[in-house]
Amino acid sequence: MIDGMAEVVATPPIVAPLPVRRWRADDLIKAFFGSNALIAVVVLGLITIFLFREGFGFFGQNLRNIRLYRRAGLEYVDIIRDAANAHAALSRGLNLVQKSAQSTESADTLAQFDQFSAAFSDSADNLNGLVSDAGEKAVTLRDALALRAGDTDHATESGESTEAAPVDEAATIAALRTNTDAFATASAAVTTTVRGLLSTPPPFQTAKAKRAFERWTKKVDSYLAGLPATTEKLRAWNPDSPVPAYRAVTGFLFGREWMTASFWQDWYGIIPLLVGSLMVSIVALALAVPFGVASAIYVSEVASPAEKRLIKPYVEFIAAIPSVVLGFFGIAVVGETVRQLSQSRFLHWVGFFPISERLNIFTAGSLLALMAVPTIFTLAEDALRNVPRGFVEASYALGGNRLQTIGRVIVPASLSGIVSAVLLGFGRVVGETMVVLLCAGNRIAIPDFTQGLGAFFQPVHTMTGIIAQEMGEVVRGGIHYRALFMVGLVLFAITLATNYCAQKLVRRYRMAIG
Repeated sequence: MIDGMAEVVATPPIVAPLPVRRWRADDLIKAFFGSNALIAVVVLGLITIFLFREGFGFFGQNLRNIRLYRRAGLEYVDIIRDAANAHAALSRGLNLVQKSAQSTESADTLAQFDQFSAAFSDSADNLNGLVSDAGEKAVTLRDALALRAGDTDHATESGESTEAAPVDEAATIAALRTNTDAFATASAAVTTTVRGLLSTPPPFQTAKAKRAFERWTKKVDSYLAGLPATTEKLRAWNPDSPVPAYRAVTGFLFGREWMTASFWQDWYGIIPLLVGSLMVSIVALALAVPFGVASAIYVSEVASPAEKRLIKPYVEFIAAIPSVVLGFFGIAVVGETVRQLSQSRFLHWVGFFPISERLNIFTAGSLLALMAVPTIFTLAEDALRNVPRGFVEASYALGGNRLQTIGRVIVPASLSGIVSAVLLGFGRVVGETMVVLLCAGNRIAIPDFTQGLGAFFQPVHTMTGIIAQEMGEVVRGGIHYRALFMVGLVLFAITLATNYCAQKLVRRYRMAIG
């Protein structure tokens, strides 16, 4: 104490402790699902980057191939080859006419038809000879030009020396162009021979055989009428014409040929693969959507509890069947059964029967429909069960019966869920590989749509099938390798566009009923 005053001791201020954050169950759940969503976004981004990176450079390589194709004269030879191939296609069409007439025509008629078919096939011998002679010159020039430019692919494939061989480009092109007059002479001879054959056609007795032969005759008339235009196209061909850069893109997106490992020319056109995938998906969805949605409506709204316990597990069990097993089933049972039915006399009235291929669009689509039904059924049934029961009770209270309630209340209220089910079914179908690889026939060609529904009984190849079949045989970084990744990019874009359009449709429907 100083002067009687008490000593004042300063005390520090009291600081409240910081609150300790305690993780609640809601926070843990939010963190778990948020991290999963982030991982999904990152994985999707990595997949996109990977596809673009591996496919990058394809269009530049494709453009160089197309320019070499024109400069070496391969394009010129292919003009002649197209005429010869069109004649060969007509010969194959004539064989189909013969097969359809075998069960209905007499032996004498079939014998005369065999003579007619052989004479028609032999009429193109001179055209085929032109293609062979001109093709040798063009391939030799192509290999020399490629080696001169440093492209050793052709030489290494054939085992020849990679040293640039001397070649007179101008002389080779001039020798090629001498085939124009030879083609004009050969095509005139073909026209004369075929016109003579058509003047005495085979004497078919049945109306079906006559109609098939008349359809074939119209195709022949169109072919003969186009031969003079082919001659003019040969005269106008110029190896020095520039090839615009966009041809590399349009050739891929709109090309009608996919030819790889060819001694002649590789082509990477996605149209036959895209058409094959879409047609298989159309068949699959045409079968799966009615069965899947109708089954879901029945189980959700009509079936008794005992029926639900029986139907639902068995439908969902189909999803557990391995796709390779379904593929074997399609080869051994479905495809062979359809072909046998097409050859029966009971179905002879169908215009495109009988069919010769057991592995085709319909076979693959039928098996894919079986795989898509469980997905569509399960999701559609969940959507139907989630309709508020008040909607149903209000419908019954207003005097609606069960069918009216289902068609006007339950299905419209659950339409967004049904659309989602169909889209997931489409994703299941378009992304399937093993079944289409085993059952679609794997023919890289656009079906003949002039046969109407018969186009769905022709073999095709698909985008997923071509990737699975050829990816193991390509050289990493080559044009074929990059082309397969471009196919994957197109498939990826189709899936994203489908989902976007579906979301727009569902949103518009919700606004309409709101």
